[in-house]
Amino acid sequence: MKLSIIKVTLVLLICSLNLNAQNGITLPESQNQKVSLSQWIGTIVEVNVTYNSPNVTNPRSGEDRTGKIWGKLVPYGFNYEMFADQVIPWRAGAQTNTVFTISHDVKIEGKNLPAGKYGLFMVAGKEEWTIIFSKDYNSWGALYYDEKEDALRVTVKPTKTAFTEWLTYDFVERKSDHAIMALKWEYLSVPVKIEVPKINELYVSKLRSDLRNGAGFEYRNWIDAIDFCVNNNINLDEALVWADYAINRQWFGNKNYGTLSVKASVLEKLGRDEEANKLRERALKTATAKEVSSEATRLLLKNKNKEAYKLYTFIAKKFPEEVFMINVGLAKVNTALGNKKKAIKHWELVFKNMPDRIDHKAYLPRYKLALKKLKENI
Repeated sequence: MKLSIIKVTLVLLICSLNLNAQNGITLPESQNQKVSLSQWIGTIVEVNVTYNSPNVTNPRSGEDRTGKIWGKLVPYGFNYEMFADQVIPWRAGAQTNTVFTISHDVKIEGKNLPAGKYGLFMVAGKEEWTIIFSKDYNSWGALYYDEKEDALRVTVKPTKTAFTEWLTYDFVERKSDHAIMALKWEYLSVPVKIEVPKINELYVSKLRSDLRNGAGFEYRNWIDAIDFCVNNNINLDEALVWADYAINRQWFGNKNYGTLSVKASVLEKLGRDEEANKLRERALKTATAKEVSSEATRLLLKNKNKEAYKLYTFIAKKFPEEVFMINVGLAKVNTALGNKKKAIKHWELVFKNMPDRIDHKAYLPRYKLALKKLKENI
């Protein structure tokens, strides 16, 4: 009896050593290849999913398993696993854990998930799936799954998709504050929404950090940071302090059109219109024709056409020698205002006064198309 026990123990030990040896070397992977996919939400929040990717065609037998994936190869609901001696979810991939990593706190399908690394498990269903983010991301597959280690569970609805041979994760929607990650395999897609709440606050925090380093020695970076705050109506009191830095601070402060006008923009957002108007007048006195034209173009892009028109007429009065720039600007703004005849007149003057410079001539096809469209619709 004792000899039999010793023999069984030796067999188990040898099997264990063989298994460790196989796991300790690196050989080519012929199936279920490993994939690591990262997607940024905006430019600040990174989402990563790392998984092993099985295919619909059985890699050993060559069998086409279309129609046999969901509910069969991947069972519906929790599945009893003999090794684990319990019911476990699907590992949402093959072989080792599928690992989901997020660099910042997010909301998954509207529920909070802190920044970190998680084991990603799924419970398939005909009408509804459960997505599980587990604090255990380091175990082999779902064999050691423990519900007590769940960080979050959400439910989602699967959808149909084009045939996908290899199990694939994709980011099927990508916006500035959210993304939708989808598992795709065979004819099924399982979408999961990942949202970054108050993402602009993250940008403000990063801007604050950036400006305390080398980026803070260039006044244009302060202008860009202030513009971000103004455009998103956020952090305005600090943006006003930043504007004073851009104008007056030792070494990099600069009293020019850009710094003065961006401060005026902050004052407008704060409801201090009288101060803002006086500062804009002061800014225009320091401006070059190119600076005023850039500001007018920015206003046009924001559909502030009347304000842009005032700036283009200002250029015409203060910088009459800038014939080409004036007419391009007035052609664009009159088009935006619906003054087609005036726009045509200014486009024709643009072609008569085209400078002999490559950078201007590169825009010639675009200008001709703009004139053609006006003439066709007059």
